[in-house]
Amino acid sequence: MRSANWRSVLLRRSFSRFLPKSMRSNAVVVPVVRLQGTIMSGGGQFRSNLSLASTAGILEKAFAYPEAPAVAISINSPGGSPVQSRLIYKRIRDLATEKNMKVLVFVEDVAASGGYMIAIAGDEIIADPSSIVGSIGVVSASFGFPELLKKIGVERRVHTAGSNKAVLDPFKPEKKDDIEHLKALQLEVHETFIDLVKERRGDRLANDPDLFTGLFWTGKKGVSLGLVDSLDDMRSVVKARYGDKAQLKVISASRGLFGRGLGMFGIHSVVPAGLGQSLATGLFDAAEERALWSRFGL
Repeated sequence: MRSANWRSVLLRRSFSRFLPKSMRSNAVVVPVVRLQGTIMSGGGQFRSNLSLASTAGILEKAFAYPEAPAVAISINSPGGSPVQSRLIYKRIRDLATEKNMKVLVFVEDVAASGGYMIAIAGDEIIADPSSIVGSIGVVSASFGFPELLKKIGVERRVHTAGSNKAVLDPFKPEKKDDIEHLKALQLEVHETFIDLVKERRGDRLANDPDLFTGLFWTGKKGVSLGLVDSLDDMRSVVKARYGDKAQLKVISASRGLFGRGLGMFGIHSVVPAGLGQSLATGLFDAAEERALWSRFGL
């Protein structure tokens, strides 16, 4: 179905060459990809998130759009998985190189941490003065319940083959060696992030000691730090660069016969297996997601 739709678009554009100039459309069309949400692999029954799997399709469609001078990417993300962030970043850059197309990134409320890692895939980053950008750092958060099981009279039994298989067990007191190992991992991930920012932003970056400490700033401050190129909105930029007739075309994910993941009446017609477990997992995921957004006052 998707390939048939694209064939029809190409046929219409090819046919337009034979029309009189007065009947041709000279409007430049710029495909738009909206990347919104926390970044993590997989996905739950009741929420969506950003991952390579969830974004690859719309990115491919956007970069395949006929005669487009650039791809506009709107980002609104507080971050999440560093792996998925880098995979999305890399897919954008690979497609931009393959198709020889410019990438314009527009920051909405926030492009922080992994969200900013995706943003630097753009040849230019444009933000609102009040957008939040930066947070170039790595964080690991969890809960500890070492006394909870005693209070409720439950005995925890963990059997491992390997002395470090139960590292950072939330039901055991933290160990110094475990924390040091985790911090070493964080430093490696942080270095990868820093190297990527330096590679993409280069001489545009300011010489500021706080730049890679995990702090975040407004879009306005981000310009002076070199994290952002300019302050504006997508429609204004596209009209100014490609003419008043330029059109923004939002690229959407392909949907099934009755919509994405929905049954005939807009709900799942069959209760999914393991619904209780999914709900419990979803609550923890939702709490983690809420915490990511709340760090930036959102």
